[in-house]
Amino acid sequence: MPSPLISVVIPAYDQQKQLADCLDSLLAQSLQDVEVIVVADRSPDTAGELADAYAARHPRLSVLHLNAAVGVGVNRNAGAARAAGEYLLFLDADHQLPRDALQTLADRLRQTGPVDLLLFGHSRRHNDRDWPGGAEALLAEAGPEVFEPFDRPALFGAPPLAWDRLIRRGHWEELRLAFPDGRYEEIPVVFAALLGTRRVAVLARECVQLRRRETVHPTGSPGSSVFDLFEQYERSFALLEDQPHLYAVRDALFVRMIRHYLFVFDLAGCVTRAERPQFFHRAAEHHRRFLPPGHRRPGGREGIKFSLLAGGAYPAFEMAKLSHIARSTLTGSGRQK
Repeated sequence: MPSPLISVVIPAYDQQKQLADCLDSLLAQSLQDVEVIVVADRSPDTAGELADAYAARHPRLSVLHLNAAVGVGVNRNAGAARAAGEYLLFLDADHQLPRDALQTLADRLRQTGPVDLLLFGHSRRHNDRDWPGGAEALLAEAGPEVFEPFDRPALFGAPPLAWDRLIRRGHWEELRLAFPDGRYEEIPVVFAALLGTRRVAVLARECVQLRRRETVHPTGSPGSSVFDLFEQYERSFALLEDQPHLYAVRDALFVRMIRHYLFVFDLAGCVTRAERPQFFHRAAEHHRRFLPPGHRRPGGREGIKFSLLAGGAYPAFEMAKLSHIARSTLTGSGRQK
């Protein structure tokens, strides 16, 4: 049998009971040249029986069972090793796709010819509202032509997500890519795949929607924590150690790193009150260590946050946040009168 065009790999973590909706959206795709691999380990939130029931009814879907609780990264690696498709797409249980999403990606690949990466847009749904994914402007600016990543260094500043891109399976194997242990495991893989490619294309359309009902990161490997975020960015910057000429890439990656730290720091449910000082000071240490020569901070309130982080001024940072909340509350109260 010929190999499918796309292999979709999904860890069967189903904390919010969304895996069935994800699988339904995949099996309803107008493109049939697809295989779906669900990887079920022994973690408590794994929906292995649900995946088996789908596999019994749908020949394009198979289930790979692992004999231990190993986390998202190892699940994805195991699925990628089994995949037969020309391109890999990594999804989670809380993702859904429009019915024509994969066909649209296939049409774009026919236009571009073989590429190592095909980047596309995504959106987020929360409380019945849809939000843009964060890379729309960068994708739109990239244009329709195939390019090298160093021609568009700003793309290294996009959110590092594994599920808004197709990765050519040969590219995955040539670079020996693999998700590491811990949370935020996709960060170094995304940057390694982008640094190692010579042919990238973009589809400036939203093809995946994230419908996460919780703010916390999905299940990591046993023993993982929110502090894994720092190690994943250390791995990412290590990729640039022997490439000092990539100034623009380093600057874009630095801004993305600091934005990510500030986002997680402020996101409810991610960093506990007791962990906040330690998390802040780890972020400040990375700001000092990875600051590129000639870097210019963003403007506005974001620039103030960057500045406070750069100085390691945790009390001042928290005070500035409380002052902003107070001003916002007063402004809101005034508008209601």
